[in-house]
Amino acid sequence: MGVVNAPPNLECRMYEAKYPEVDTAVMVQVKSIGDLCAYVYLLEYNNIEGMILLSELSRRRIRSINSLIKVGRTEPVMVLSVDPDKDYVNLSKRRVAEEDILACEDRYNKSKLVHSLMRHVAETMAVDLEDLYIHVGWPLYRKYGHAIEAFKLIVNDPDSVLNSLNREVKEIGPDGQEVTKVVPAMSEEVKDAFVKNIRRRMTAQPLKIRADLELICFQFDGVLHIKEAMRKGEAAGNEDCPVKITVVAPPLYVLNTQTLDKERGISILNKAIAACTEEIDRHNGKLTVKVAPRTVSEREDKLAAEHMAQLGENEASGDEDSEEEEDTGMGDIDFENLSSQITQ
Repeated sequence: MGVVNAPPNLECRMYEAKYPEVDTAVMVQVKSIGDLCAYVYLLEYNNIEGMILLSELSRRRIRSINSLIKVGRTEPVMVLSVDPDKDYVNLSKRRVAEEDILACEDRYNKSKLVHSLMRHVAETMAVDLEDLYIHVGWPLYRKYGHAIEAFKLIVNDPDSVLNSLNREVKEIGPDGQEVTKVVPAMSEEVKDAFVKNIRRRMTAQPLKIRADLELICFQFDGVLHIKEAMRKGEAAGNEDCPVKITVVAPPLYVLNTQTLDKERGISILNKAIAACTEEIDRHNGKLTVKVAPRTVSEREDKLAAEHMAQLGENEASGDEDSEEEEDTGMGDIDFENLSSQITQ
């Protein structure tokens, strides 16, 4: 009977350090919520477990943990302490500043792309993921600050980046003595797959551009006039930069578009706002820009979608006096302070 080769290891942390440093922001996913704390996975550190105490969730008085954190949600949090012996990390949500959130999200999104690509190569080429990180990924992090910067260079000139990477292997020489040889970090087959995947994945990703509006019209056919104004706004988009207008909860509306060109996307949304304004003004309505067009992160988009869904549920149930509305920001939403409310 032949020997069955074990499948390659496909689990590994994203960074060379096994644990995050204290006073740095990390990305976590909420695993479960207890009476006194929330348990989370550290996504960048191979899902080791962490804990957020109730007192570290918010600076405000807390009526319900569930109003501040939800199972399955991805959150940037601050590292308070690390216990290597227990493989455990103590975390805080309330101590994360807005600039920490933005930096953490940016790093995590880049690292997630790197990790996805590295894991795909390891799986398809049947090589050990941690070995690939040791000899390729982490050396690129050390040299370029972040491996994603090296990947950008590999798209056009892979040899200038990859030919400098090597590994040491031990062999038995002709005289029976063990010798150490320096060889390329990857075989030619793995290197080819690595480069092909980078070129396929490192295409430009469209940016999400968003604006928040208040739109009202008290005429007899006010709803119809608002709908027509929305149609005029959507017509300002084009095939490369389509505009979509969605209802949050009247009179709040959101304009969205996706584009590779940030300035063009903002310009298109401004044209859409102008078209909406012109149409609603004809019927003595009013359009107020609550938040001007700007790029939004994946997390902001997800949080906004959750608020829209929650508002829809509240509207359907007619429950306007829930105590948790105050904590979750339901009811009248201040879009300008949405991010700061959620991170506190």
